[in-house]
Amino acid sequence: MTDRDGRLAIGELAARSGLAPSALRYYEELGLIHSERTAGNQRRYPRTALRRVAFVRAAQRVGLSLEEARAALDRLPVERAPSATEWNAVARTWQRRIDERIAGLERLRERLTGCIGCGCLSLRKCGLYNPGDTAGSYGPGARYLMEEVPPDPAEVSGEAAREGGREPGRQRRP
Repeated sequence: MTDRDGRLAIGELAARSGLAPSALRYYEELGLIHSERTAGNQRRYPRTALRRVAFVRAAQRVGLSLEEARAALDRLPVERAPSATEWNAVARTWQRRIDERIAGLERLRERLTGCIGCGCLSLRKCGLYNPGDTAGSYGPGARYLMEEVPPDPAEVSGEAAREGGREPGRQRRP
């Protein structure tokens, strides 16, 4: 419910922004949005909170953390919409992040094509690119598909040759 000063109750901000009230309270805790309290201790958000929530959601889509979004919001006015100059200053900082994300996605696409595109989907072949599960030392998940650089296949193939043509650490079938 919007009060007579045009401020939004948390339920209305939630409905208009598409976020749960608990998420809005968390955003407030992090300093992403701000509210005032009524005499009955209810939160009331200025209409500019809608723009700030939209900004945070856009920042997350670009890959920014909530902390990075807060740092960007700290550079923008709280009480009014940012001017084109103010917005452009923040947008320029996002361009680098967007370019990094695009480059990462392109690397992922290339790795998926090289790994899964061959069609073998076999652990035996993949053992050539991950002998002794060295990727596991980088952490959980498909490490070579994410960010880590896999070992040089020529070096790995040399290890396989030294192992008698089989994958390192694997026994030959009789």
